Amino acid sequence: MGVKLALIAELVGGRVVGDAEREVASLAPLDRAGPDHIAFLANPKYLHQLADSSAGAVLIRQQDLDTLGGASAGRSWIVTDNPYAGFARVAQHFVAAAEPRPRAGVDPRALVEMGATVDETASIGPFAIVEAGASIGARARVGAHAFVGRGAVIGEDVLIHPRATIHHGCRVGARTIIHSGAVIGADGFGFAPDFSSDSDPEATGQWVKIPQVGGVTLGQDVEIGANTTIDRGAMADTVVEDDVKIDNLVQIAHNCRIGAHTVIAACAGIAGSSVIGRHCMIGGAVGIAGHVTLGDRVVVTAKSGVSKSLRGPGVYTSAFPAIANADWNRNAAVMRNLDTMRQRLKQLEATVADLSGK
Repeated sequence: MGVKLALIAELVGGRVVGDAEREVASLAPLDRAGPDHIAFLANPKYLHQLADSSAGAVLIRQQDLDTLGGASAGRSWIVTDNPYAGFARVAQHFVAAAEPRPRAGVDPRALVEMGATVDETASIGPFAIVEAGASIGARARVGAHAFVGRGAVIGEDVLIHPRATIHHGCRVGARTIIHSGAVIGADGFGFAPDFSSDSDPEATGQWVKIPQVGGVTLGQDVEIGANTTIDRGAMADTVVEDDVKIDNLVQIAHNCRIGAHTVIAACAGIAGSSVIGRHCMIGGAVGIAGHVTLGDRVVVTAKSGVSKSLRGPGVYTSAFPAIANADWNRNAAVMRNLDTMRQRLKQLEATVADLSGK
């Protein structure tokens, strides 16, 4: 199943240097590619790999091609401003061509309740449930054992993988992908304390559940990883804006707002009512406290804890990099005595000031 380089150039908004009619069968990394493969060069530090690569075609920037001295015998080039993004688009094309698309319609083993609306071009897999009042858009796919609650709205070309759950009243924008095990619209963690005394350990009473009557709104072109959870709002919706990409095992609490084009890596947790700006990058296992605001283009590195707002763009870190255990023990001993050392330093400064007559 060959694809002509002319078509690939069109996909990536580039141009062919060499044989535009040449066909490639698939993608491969530079060091493993053969004559029927297309590879990509995104970082000029790997230019040396091209000398030994057998790739029939390479996605490359113009400045890197100029460094090589232009075209070479037996190889064609596709010149594009962003070879890495071009690689992603070409990979999408190959996958879409090879992946069988489910037949439109409702599998006889699925349950679509009366009052639900399913577009005739949509696909509902076996044992999926679509409750009354839900709407499934054109060409949307709902996988086996997935659940779409009452009144939920699923946009065009949405892909809901098997066993994903979309609770009642949630909205999913066009072309969004929701992976297996993800739960969209579970109750937010809201409880009001009603105890006879806050300080008495024997106090009687209970935590009173606050009904979570908002929903979740996911924008267009969002991707939600496997086993990620996005809680519904207490009153207003939790909102994830367009083109947000969320990894597996992420928790987003009620009434958060995630700005467009932000990416969030695995195991991050964002507490309630926090606002994340646009084009942010949240590293793995980051913890963000409630009612915190991150401005646009904020980067938080892995395992950092954010307890206060970070309004300016930049890179923020609070995690301690891994070091040898013996070194950590010595540093920890110093850290335990930092306050004592601070007091002694203040006393020493005062003594020096007295002796110098200042």
